[in-house]
Amino acid sequence: MNLHYLLDTNIISEPLKPKPSLDILRKLREHQGEIAIASVVWHELHYGCLRLPYSDKRSAIEAYLFKVIAPSMDILPYDERAATWHAAERARLTELGMVPPFVDGQIAAIAAVNKLVLVTYNTSDFENFQGITIEDWLEGTQRS
Repeated sequence: MNLHYLLDTNIISEPLKPKPSLDILRKLREHQGEIAIASVVWHELHYGCLRLPYSDKRSAIEAYLFKVIAPSMDILPYDERAATWHAAERARLTELGMVPPFVDGQIAAIAAVNKLVLVTYNTSDFENFQGITIEDWLEGTQRS
C-alpha cells in the first residue's frame, strides 16, 4: 500500500487512552499500511514516555511505541525539503501576524512535502497553513 495519511500526536496516542474513540481505532485499523507519523511526533511520544516514572503505565506506553508503532509504520523525517517549506510558510504567516507553534509547522511541512493528508482532531492548529489537506477522524471532516 502507499502512504496516504500523516498522523498527529493526538491521533496516534488515542489507543493509549482509558476510553479511546472507537471511530479513531476503526480508522487506524482500516488504513493500516497507509499511515505514517512525523519524526517530531515520535519525539513528542518518546519524550513524554521518558518523563514518566517507571510504572505499569510507562511500560504500556513503551510497548506501544516500540512493539506497535515503530515496526508497523514509517516515521518520516523533518528534512531539507520540509524545512524549506516550513520556512516559507512560517514567514508568510508571521507577516500576517500569526505565529503557529514550531512543532505544528514541522508536522504540516512533513505532510505537505510528502503529499499526505494530515490527520488530527486539533484542526485549528493547522488550518492557517496553505498546501495541506487536514482530516479529522473524530469529527469525520476534511479541509484543504
